[in-house]
Amino acid sequence: MTDTSSTAPAKLSDAAIRRRMFADFWFYFSENRGAVVGLAIFVLLVLVAIFASLIAPHDPAMQYRDSLLVPPIWQEGGKSGFLLGTDAVGRDILSRLIYGAQYSLFIGIVVVAVALIGGIIIGLVAGYFGGWVDTVIMRVMDVILAFPSLLLALVLVAVLGPGLVNAMIAIAIVYQPHFARLTRAAVMGEKRREYVTAARVSGAGNLRLMFRTILPNCLAPLIVQGTLSFSNAVLDAAALGFLGMGAQPPTPEWGTMLAEAREFILRAWWVVTFPGLAILITVLAINVMGDGLRDALDPKLKRG
Repeated sequence: MTDTSSTAPAKLSDAAIRRRMFADFWFYFSENRGAVVGLAIFVLLVLVAIFASLIAPHDPAMQYRDSLLVPPIWQEGGKSGFLLGTDAVGRDILSRLIYGAQYSLFIGIVVVAVALIGGIIIGLVAGYFGGWVDTVIMRVMDVILAFPSLLLALVLVAVLGPGLVNAMIAIAIVYQPHFARLTRAAVMGEKRREYVTAARVSGAGNLRLMFRTILPNCLAPLIVQGTLSFSNAVLDAAALGFLGMGAQPPTPEWGTMLAEAREFILRAWWVVTFPGLAILITVLAINVMGDGLRDALDPKLKRG
């Protein structure tokens, strides 16, 4: 007969520890009011992206030829069917902004995922093995970091060809060194600790030490960097779209919308203002949310 009395308290204890950790995290995160507001805006953006087909009043590619450059509803000449007006070919701006949220989230998720995975692997190898391996890897990362990020992304997109997928690949390559350097620094600080030595003595191999023992203790700064890189990816993708090297028309991506509206800045302010505000609010919300995550995850910043 198996005695389960000794295992039940352990399970309850683990659950209690997790609840306590989450409570501590939320306490420090919620102290930053801007971070809470940023989180609320980000959650709203996610909901808008998920339910875009239900929220958007029109198809983002539908052209209403009898409603070209219609102003917003509160301005003289506005129409009730187009709350934020229409663009030069009669497409509803509000619908295009709503569908543009999908592209912004997709860009951020793909770029951060690719850069994070690649950067973690590179940083783990460099920090764990050290020596000439570390030297070669980090010199390559330094070369990439020596170029301005947007300029290097433009060069890569020019080589790969214009398009949203190629733009995301280029931005991910540009951001990878940041994750690699951060991972390397964290690994070099952790690999000499006693718990790593104990795991090595117990027979753990290099891969297990790297990915199961060391990496979980290096995730806090990577999460913060990932959040900040998410906002930068949205901004850089919009910049590439504005320059004609990212998403191509008629894709309802915010940077592409700005590029299409350049010639109408003086006589139709709404076609430029609303996509620009969407980029501004999204990037600002994610950045302040990242500041809150840094405060909550970095023990050095916690107040006793």
